[in-house]
Amino acid sequence: MGVVIGAMVVAMVLAIAAVVIGREASRLSAQAPRLVFDVEEAVDWVAEHLPLDVAARLSYDDVRAIVDWSLEHFRSMGVPQNGDSPEAAPHVVVRDADTIAYVLAQAEVHGLDVDRAEVDAVLEAEFAYFEMIGAAGPAPDEEDGPGNAGASWN
Repeated sequence: MGVVIGAMVVAMVLAIAAVVIGREASRLSAQAPRLVFDVEEAVDWVAEHLPLDVAARLSYDDVRAIVDWSLEHFRSMGVPQNGDSPEAAPHVVVRDADTIAYVLAQAEVHGLDVDRAEVDAVLEAEFAYFEMIGAAGPAPDEEDGPGNAGASWN
């Protein structure tokens, strides 16, 4: 008799666990995964995806500095950061031309000798990285001409 009751208790516990786990799995699968941006991963990816002529001129530290400055610019534009609620984040469009100007100004202040084409190549790879991880998409109206494309966060 005790074995039967014990088996029934175990069966009830397993049934309750299965229901709870199934419900949580359904809830989690219905939610979009939270994006977490890792700067080191981004810098590695960007450095690996630069055109060869740019990669030959820029060191890893140069790429890191350009990525850091672009992220500073994105923060100032209101781009959502790690930990921000995606629902509360505004839709933000960042233009290449604005970011290039910001990065070039920071490079001059910090004594980094880079030109517009090098910064543009790093930003293009960085925007491609953001699109690849699902953190951003193309700007909504890319007909604005060269040097004025960008990325869109929402």
